[in-house]
Amino acid sequence: MITALSEKECHSLLRGGRLARLGCVAGGFPYVVPVNYVFDGESFLVHSMPGRKVEAMRADPRVCLQVDEIESHLRWKSVLACGTYAEVSDAAERARALACILSAFPHLTPVESVIADDAGAPSPVVFRVRAERVTGVKEG
Repeated sequence: MITALSEKECHSLLRGGRLARLGCVAGGFPYVVPVNYVFDGESFLVHSMPGRKVEAMRADPRVCLQVDEIESHLRWKSVLACGTYAEVSDAAERARALACILSAFPHLTPVESVIADDAGAPSPVVFRVRAERVTGVKEG
């Protein structure tokens, strides 16, 4: 039987997760991609190389992230968080956000660091999505 998760259960799942599916609108169509994240209790912190999802979120900052915890097809939890994309551009805040992300994902950045250090290569975009509305369901 599918039942609703409490707000506390939703936030617990978000804090414990590291992989979400980010939903946005790109070129008038839904666009969903996996992203690694850290949830600080209010916002998702994410970094990405520039590309389609960043362009889409800059054009329409309304996004959602879905995080699942799946034990089996009859025992799972799923949380959907809706919010607004905001790039972290202040140098000190960006450094803090990156430190938080890198502490959770120490092996994600070597390739990006090399790419970013190449002459003319774009720097990773650091952004946050404040969880303005959170809902969740579970089965089992």
